[in-house]
Amino acid sequence: MFDKILIANRGEIAVRIIRACREMGIKTVAVFSEPDREALHTQLADDAVCIGPAKVQDSYLNVTNIISAAVEKKVQAIHPGFGFLSENSTFAAMCEECNIKFIGPSAKVIDALGNKSNARDMMIKAGVPVIPGSDGVTKDASQAYEVAGRLGYPVIVKASAGGGGKGIRIVRAKEDLEEAFESARSETIKAFGDDNMYMEKLVENARHVEVQILGDSFGNVIHLGERDCSLQRKNQKVLEEAPCPVLSQEIREKMCHSAVLAAKAAGYQSAGTIEFLYDEASQDYYFMEMNTRIQVEHPITEMVTGVDIVKEQIKIADGSKLSLKQEDIQIKGHSIECRINAENPSRNFAPCPGIIDYLLIPAGGLGLRVDTAVYEGYEIPPFYDSMIAKVIVHGKDRTEAISKMKRALYEFIIDGIDTNIEFQNNILNNPDYQKGNFNTSFLESFLEERKE
Repeated sequence: MFDKILIANRGEIAVRIIRACREMGIKTVAVFSEPDREALHTQLADDAVCIGPAKVQDSYLNVTNIISAAVEKKVQAIHPGFGFLSENSTFAAMCEECNIKFIGPSAKVIDALGNKSNARDMMIKAGVPVIPGSDGVTKDASQAYEVAGRLGYPVIVKASAGGGGKGIRIVRAKEDLEEAFESARSETIKAFGDDNMYMEKLVENARHVEVQILGDSFGNVIHLGERDCSLQRKNQKVLEEAPCPVLSQEIREKMCHSAVLAAKAAGYQSAGTIEFLYDEASQDYYFMEMNTRIQVEHPITEMVTGVDIVKEQIKIADGSKLSLKQEDIQIKGHSIECRINAENPSRNFAPCPGIIDYLLIPAGGLGLRVDTAVYEGYEIPPFYDSMIAKVIVHGKDRTEAISKMKRALYEFIIDGIDTNIEFQNNILNNPDYQKGNFNTSFLESFLEERKE
């Protein structure tokens, strides 16, 4: 097993990985930007290295400084967490060149799955259902008109190298297509340095359902069930739950089988997630993309399976064979995760950095977990993502899980900054949410109703 691992990330995911390593007897090295000098991940790790100033390009995306820190501290592996460099094939390749294990898939696999149009072609060959769309890259607006004419409106224009909701435009009418295509492409170039676009038929009022998989270097792949991540605002997830409350057992088994086929087709090694769109009316599901990293919402899968996904990632990277077989995975109960952000929902969710004057984190009782890196007196910097905590609950069924989450949010008190805790509680108290009647357009309608 590895002796020392560097965590190339910050915030709650860095803390989560450090804690898993400590339980496994592995020493950790944190990296931090200058504003994160007093951050919790910096304090909890066995060692810490400053990798640059506040700007992410100069610190958490500074491949040279991170690799230099890893070499200096003589680590055997780097865990990238999620975001930042977690799906950067150049970084993964540099780790390999420096004889440092990248805890994730190979650079080749990241490239193959990171390009959405290539991944789509791979899934078609593997027999995984995909959304009707363009055959490969859509080169220009002229070709976009041809594709949209074949598919029929509405369509969605997507960045081949996309992620995080960037480079995406929905087009409902022919006259809007060219402007949407060029706007999405411009955003894609700025965000990813890549102007390749592709198109799909827009599947409206669908659910976003994803399947967690684990694959080792011996060709073994298993799934850990699915998560419903339909509650999104501007393509960013807000609340997730596992399992999906509306899947029949037959559809669940088919979808999870498709996810395993997808991972095997890619030769996938590590933890990863296959994302599907599920049309509840027709009961059809379609491959969207594969995330080649651990997900923000991985704790709800851990809650219902009892599997520590971070530890499994580390063991797979170390060359171990999966200790679990598919028949060992049993989904028990129901789990919900609420993302707590330093933001003001009444001001269009504007980020609210600042100092936490008082903090009471919910605790007590079975089935409650809070993943966070904040503490009383901590100053939330304005330079990074606004998520400051994740509240995760587990109950014997969905009704109990909702009740536990409402109790947990009632106890969660943060003074000094604005948060979305009340907003999350309003979702939980919504009758349609409680009945499981929601899809990816739910929050948009929810917010419109609250304006009236």
